Amino acid sequence: AQVVESGGGLVQTGGSLRLSCTASGLTFNQYTMAWFRQGPGKEREFVASHVHKDGSTYYADSVKGRFTISRDIAKNTVYLQMNNLKLEDSAVYYCNAIGDYDTIWGQGTQVTVSE
Repeated sequence: AQVVESGGGLVQTGGSLRLSCTASGLTFNQYTMAWFRQGPGKEREFVASHVHKDGSTYYADSVKGRFTISRDIAKNTVYLQMNNLKLEDSAVYYCNAIGDYDTIWGQGTQVTVSE
């Protein structure tokens, strides 16, 4: 089983990006999907999650109102729409699939926000 992120890149402050994470080798609708990020010199932190059981979504306070997580079951893909990006959003963004018995991390995708 694996998850693969894509969609990172360089964007100016106030801009938008959409990250994608495509899962394979697992039963997608049995996993909560989450995004984490790790900025330079910082610890990895939670960004957003989408719970498979009821579709609930959760966000870090720092991204509420700007980021939206969504899931496309047909494509085995979870998205993170990021709007009004700030300098402090620069980080490597990781996708995480959380199951009852295992957790799977992607390799990360770099997001760089410039002035």
